[in-house]
Amino acid sequence: VQLVESGGGLVQPGGSLRLSCAASGFTFRNYAMSWYRQAPGAERELVATISIAGGITNYADSVKGRFTISRDNAKNTVYLQMNSLKPEDTAVYYCNTRSADRSWGQGTQVTVSS
Repeated sequence: VQLVESGGGLVQPGGSLRLSCAASGFTFRNYAMSWYRQAPGAERELVATISIAGGITNYADSVKGRFTISRDNAKNTVYLQMNSLKPEDTAVYYCNTRSADRSWGQGTQVTVSS
């Protein structure tokens, strides 16, 4: 099982990033998928979730209206489009199943700073 996140970086407040997570080793299309994040000194938190077919999405209140989760089951990949980024979005971002029952990947660092 492998989850490989990418797409992070340094961006100014108000900017955008698109994260990707490539999954392997399990039947991706059978699982609801989520993005999580962990800021320094904080617990890992759930950011967004997408259903198996992609028709249902849910977001943490802190990112609602700014972030969009999507998936491509043919590519075993889940995405997170992040717009209007704020300094408080700074964190390491991870993907996993909704129940977080797969081994965590290395994550991708997102830093929002001027």
